[in-house]
This record gives sequence, structure tokens and C-alpha cells, in this order.
Amino acid sequence: MTDFHWDDIRLSIQKKNKKDVENALTRSGFLSIEDFKALLSPAAQPYLETMAGISHSLTIKRFGRTIQLYAPVYVSNYCTNFCTYCGFSCKNSPERKVLNRCEFLNECGYLHSQKITHILLVSGESNIHASALYFKDLIAAIRSRFHNICIEVQPLSAPEYEELIQCGLDAVYIYQETYNKKQYGSYHPKGPKSDYEYRLRTPERACGAGITRAGLGVLLGLEDWAADIACMGMHLRALQKKYWKTRFSFSFPRLRPAEGMLPPKVTVSNRDLAQIICACRLFDEDIDLVLSTRESAGLRNKLIPLGITAISAGSKTSPGGYTGETGTLEQFRIDDERSPESVSKYLGSIGYETVWKDWAEELHPGPGTEARFSK
Repeated sequence: MTDFHWDDIRLSIQKKNKKDVENALTRSGFLSIEDFKALLSPAAQPYLETMAGISHSLTIKRFGRTIQLYAPVYVSNYCTNFCTYCGFSCKNSPERKVLNRCEFLNECGYLHSQKITHILLVSGESNIHASALYFKDLIAAIRSRFHNICIEVQPLSAPEYEELIQCGLDAVYIYQETYNKKQYGSYHPKGPKSDYEYRLRTPERACGAGITRAGLGVLLGLEDWAADIACMGMHLRALQKKYWKTRFSFSFPRLRPAEGMLPPKVTVSNRDLAQIICACRLFDEDIDLVLSTRESAGLRNKLIPLGITAISAGSKTSPGGYTGETGTLEQFRIDDERSPESVSKYLGSIGYETVWKDWAEELHPGPGTEARFSK
């Protein structure tokens, strides 16, 4: 795995100049890491409009005017970590919940009624309350009704990923949060997530197990965003070299208010976020770029044409949030509260097509039992 010399990378980005940026903008195809650093640098800020135009064109060429819509299902907010930025932190409110099978199917039934067939299972990191066996049962229960089932949960072993893939798991999202190893422990002082190296190697375990798609991400607001995004690009290249059959995605969530969180160390402006999206698209034409409901409706509307290919809609960030169990601890507060249908209508108004599913249901019945959803 790539060795990230974070301080050196940060300094290298700061040293990039106008010529470096202009050279990067003339490249085609997959850019080098040095080009990527140039596009993330302060020197690239005057070129943002040019970057946006190129990014938009590349995205339309590769993906067309389509946006995949998905929704998260939070299945448990039990967590054994003490992360300083997350509402699920073990030090916060003792009000916790893990969905049983019936509650989970009710949540999924609600989303299915909203036309959502791309679903992301999310939980706090607790093997006691939400183990691989627990996720195996949930995935098998809904496989026949959802076209894409993804997880964003605790790091698992390669054999555990293999079992989940056999049950119908399509994608694994695992975010390093920050690649600054020296500071990583200050945000993750206790719990399994404090193991930087084990978390860093999680995408490789998932890819080695045969996962179709894998998502990388950093939490913007913890450390210097340009250095972290550059490291994420290096991480991607290392994985692509070995697991060239896997499809990858980038996510770049900004810190949102959550119970017990510390103030952001770094300010990431809307313009910074736009630069990140454009730089990522120019860096790699083929990756999916994901934007969540952490951002406001107005901002998401502006950022989508820059290179975004997938967005969440109508999200709830607490277990049982869709069907009325709203009193439990939430991971963070969302900012875009529009329904999936409302988001889809907006996309249509600007000439984009909403992707509700990837292929005809009859061509992908999938393994597992038929889920029975409440009306």
C-alpha cells in the first residue's frame, strides 16, 4: 500500500505554480499525481471556471446527463469508537438503537415506495450489535427488491466481505477521514477505528474479496483538504493498479453539526468544494463522484453539473428515521431535506435523467429471499 508522507505532500501542493496548473489543464485521460496536486493547489483557484467547464464536459462524455439516486438506511447507532466529530461517538448520549429485521424491512419498504432501489446500509462500528452476520441477514432479505446494495460500516475481514458478496453485496464504502497519520489519533483516540493502518487497508481487503465497487473518502474540515484529497488520489491509483476490475468512487463530505463534536479545524468553503470536485473529475474521468445531503439544496444544485454522478435524497441519519422512530441519536444533521421525487423533478428541469436502477429487475432477481414490505 502507498506510504503517505502527508506533510511532504502538503508542502508540494503549496509549491505548485501557474505553469503547473496550465500544464495539467492541457492533459487528457488520466492525470498524474503531480497534475492532481496542481489542480488542488492555491495556484489553481483563478482557473476554477476553466476547470469547471472541462469537468462538466468530461462527465457528460463519460456518464451522459444522468445522476444516480440513492438513500442510506441507518441500521444501528451503537458504536465502540470515540471519534471527536461524530454523533455516534461512544461518549455521547446513551440513547441507542439497532433495527431488528422487521424494523429494517419497514425502513426499506418506505424507501422502495419512494422509487429508491440503490440503498446504502450504514451503522456505527460495533461488532456486538451489528456484526457481519447481521448484515448478511439484512442483505439476503432485500436482495430481490434492490438493484444496488452497499454498506458503510466497520472494517471487516476479507472472508466476511466474501460472504456478504455471495449474499448480494454490491459495494463497500470506507472513508479514511484523514490521511494525516500524525493527527489521525487525535480524532480517533479510542476504539477500533484508532487503528490507522487496519482502516487504510480495508478497501484492499474488500477488493481482494471480489467487490464490484469500492468508495474512498475523507472528512473535510479535519485537516488540510488539498493534502487529504491528494492522498486519496494516491490511494486510488494504488488500488486501481492491482484491482483494475473494480469500479471506484470518491466522496468528500464536509463536517456537519453533530452531538458532542469539536469545531472544525479547517474551513472548507463552497468554492473549495467546487475546486475539489473539478480536480477529482479531471484526475480520473471514470470514477463516480458522490455528494450527500450534508450540503444544502441550493449548493447541491450548483455542484451537480460540475462532475457529480450520484447523490443521496430524502436521507435520515438515525435508525428508524424513515418510519417514525426519530428519537434516537443521529450521526449528523442533514441540510438538503428534499424528497427523492422532488430531487428527481429538479434534475429533470435542468436536463438530467434520474437513474433509479441500473438494469431491468427481471434480469437481476439476485440471491436471497423475497422481502415483504409493509404498504
